Amino acid sequence: MLGIPNPATKQAQITHNLWQGSWVALWAVGALVWGLIIWSVIAYRKRSDELPKQTRYNIPIELMYTIVPVMIVAVMLVFTVRDESAITKLSANPDVTVNVIGFRWSWTFNYVDENVYDVGSPTQLPTLYLPEGETVRFKLDSPDVIHSFWVPAFLMKMDVIPGRTNQFEVTPTKQGEFAGKCAELCGVDHSRMLFNVKVVSPQDYQAHIEALRTAGQTGQLITGRIDTNATGDKQGRTTIGGTQ
Repeated sequence: MLGIPNPATKQAQITHNLWQGSWVALWAVGALVWGLIIWSVIAYRKRSDELPKQTRYNIPIELMYTIVPVMIVAVMLVFTVRDESAITKLSANPDVTVNVIGFRWSWTFNYVDENVYDVGSPTQLPTLYLPEGETVRFKLDSPDVIHSFWVPAFLMKMDVIPGRTNQFEVTPTKQGEFAGKCAELCGVDHSRMLFNVKVVSPQDYQAHIEALRTAGQTGQLITGRIDTNATGDKQGRTTIGGTQ
């Protein structure tokens, strides 16, 4: 609604409400301003060649058009800071922790608590599995350049910066498949740096974790980087706590 995706997480609903509330406030201010303009056009339309009384150095009017905009901005600021604090708040014990590695030109998802991972490439997009109704903390790292982790349906994105771990949390509220991408121009294959997100039941999430473990994708990829040959086949990876 109003040009914003339907929220798919508890935190996204906060952003959604702020967006809609901002539009309501903007329409109210716009209606007031246009009403005053139309009233002025009608009430003070030209009736003769005599110029109307000129108003200048009117302190009350000058105070009004200074204070009112400041009050509008201040109210918007209060609601924005309140909601931003709620969106970026980190819980003491998240249910799931995913270390997201953004690298040129794909993504690695390290499921920290389960000690398994999944990794993709521009030709083979990775899929991030998340359990519905559980708090998920993302820890974002990059071994090369600045990327940006963005899932539009989550109404949240955060930069992935070399040498710095950024974090945020989401609680998915509905099952489904969602598109993800890099939102920071990071080089020649930036447009191919895509991934999928699949929100499933907690039982299906555990089944996927077991499937990764069965496939031998144990440990944690510390750089996320994969080497490929001319056909795009994976040649090798660097892991901790696992074997390749």
